[in-house]
Amino acid sequence: MRTATIATFFATLQATNPQPKTELVYNTSFELLTAVLLSAQATDVSVNKATLTLFQLANTPQQILELGLAGLEAHIKSIGLYHSKARHLLQTCQILLDKHQGSVPDTREALESLPGVGRKTANVVLNVAFGQPTIAVDTHIFRLANRTGLAPGSTPLAVEQALLRRIPKIFLLHAHHWLILHGRYICQARRPRCWECAVASCCQFKAKTLSNPAL
Repeated sequence: MRTATIATFFATLQATNPQPKTELVYNTSFELLTAVLLSAQATDVSVNKATLTLFQLANTPQQILELGLAGLEAHIKSIGLYHSKARHLLQTCQILLDKHQGSVPDTREALESLPGVGRKTANVVLNVAFGQPTIAVDTHIFRLANRTGLAPGSTPLAVEQALLRRIPKIFLLHAHHWLILHGRYICQARRPRCWECAVASCCQFKAKTLSNPAL
């Protein structure tokens, strides 16, 4: 995808959704960190259902620790991998209290030192909670970046780095959400909804299907 086309691509997404937001429900940076940690290999819908009751009872590191492993698991057992996620969250809460006065740190290094927090989770927290122009490459963004020709790459890190290089700075803050929402609802894995796509004219995949219906 050419540079000028990339600008049109994001300007179009911006016009359709000027203020994109995460679909995870949260009120504080700690609630966001918790929700993102729980969302690995799970849907935002399932996480929101679990945190709806969890956050009413416990929404600080100290309160989560006071639940204990069994108490925490009881609230998140509907989410995949809840055993390991519960352990990681409890460990994270202890570190937040011991090293960060109970607050969520705003640096990548500190976030990635927390159990269960990888680069993608850290990028989400840095972007959503602290307004940093990061790109968290999940399965939707990885697929979309390669399919459209926006930022092809063989690994999530390669796609992230390509996106950061190619996206105009004016769009970087919200680019993560525009891409993930577009990949989740329009540029879907099995059957991309090209007939509903506002940026179809920018997309290499669409161009290929038009020129060769067999693809």
